[in-house]
Amino acid sequence: MSSYKHIRVPEGEKLEVGVNGALKIPQKPIIAFIEGDGTGPDIWRASRMIFDAAVQHCYGGERSIAWMEVFAGEKANALMGTYLPDETVEAIREYRVAIKGPLTTPVGGGFRSLNVTLRQTLDLFACVRPVRWFEGVPSPVREPQNVDMVIFRENTEDVYSGLELEAGTPQAQEFIRFAKEKFNWNIRPDSGIGVKPISASGSKRLIRAAIRYALQHNRKSVTLVHKGNIMKYTEGAFRKYGYELVREEFSDKAVGWEDCNGNPNGKLLVKDAIADIFLQQILTRPKEFDVIATMNLNGDYISDALAAQVGGIGIAPGANINYETGAAVFEATHGTAPKYANLDKVNPSSVVLSGVMMFEHIGWNEVADAILNALVRTFQAKIVTYDFARLMDGAKEVRCSEFAQAVVERLK
Repeated sequence: MSSYKHIRVPEGEKLEVGVNGALKIPQKPIIAFIEGDGTGPDIWRASRMIFDAAVQHCYGGERSIAWMEVFAGEKANALMGTYLPDETVEAIREYRVAIKGPLTTPVGGGFRSLNVTLRQTLDLFACVRPVRWFEGVPSPVREPQNVDMVIFRENTEDVYSGLELEAGTPQAQEFIRFAKEKFNWNIRPDSGIGVKPISASGSKRLIRAAIRYALQHNRKSVTLVHKGNIMKYTEGAFRKYGYELVREEFSDKAVGWEDCNGNPNGKLLVKDAIADIFLQQILTRPKEFDVIATMNLNGDYISDALAAQVGGIGIAPGANINYETGAAVFEATHGTAPKYANLDKVNPSSVVLSGVMMFEHIGWNEVADAILNALVRTFQAKIVTYDFARLMDGAKEVRCSEFAQAVVERLK
């Protein structure tokens, strides 16, 4: 019997974790989903249609997904009086893998980001965002095909930790007095305060995951992106931890730039770049970058900047993964776009591509490949939703659900 009050557990089996976080996948795994707010229900219906059709296409009924709805955001608040119910967090923790649409987060007040809260509560320390161009997708740059990167963004530290004090409060004033007395820091008295923790353990497990990914996928380099020339003991430390890790754990397979002067002799090259220079170079020479490892705030900027080069955040997938436990939440990386809610209008590709990552995570690579190939053929046929249609000559503009149907038809 389920112990959950609002969540209905379908017939199926739990994913189990084996050695080193590897998942043991049953024939009918139970996977949690959150529809999302705003356009979330539209894009989830379209995405699920593609997922189920691809699984059926690849396995002919021998395998299937048992989808389990869990609640967060506006739907959860209406049903349960809270935007992130405890039972949702517990269900994702118990069943290990979930996929979600966009969730509402207010700017400047109200509740904290539900996405950040999920990542930190479940210790999903790596935000993984692959960025590549699909033929036929409109792009603002001349050679979008040169962009093929995977960003590993640390999820649990940095300024996203939520360690903040509001300006003018007794707590902020006390901190400012303490900083003056202990460190002789002259902070303006009307300042808000934020703390930026960057730990060796948090940095190394993120960089470790990025290096392992690069080795497993035959990538050529990992770039540590930081602003260590200014923030020497946080972002500069991240860079230092990365090079230490290469020497400590990967010296047989990888080498740091400092130790080879840019000539890795067949090993994986680990190098670094200052964030502002990096954001220029991904425009001027993107071929030089492969896997990226960076901190939370940098990763947010970088992910969106790179997504813009290949067609926009509307087709950018994302995953939040704990590689030590196998737990993961896959998600749309864009906002809720409430003005388009329930209009069957928006592009579902961000959730679809996040689903591709999910199937790869559970080892159903045939399904991931089938969806990718069908998506490519759909874009090549110029069958697109409004966001791309307005930027393309000769496009056939379709609704969200019609786009999904077009992808399904191209699975064969």
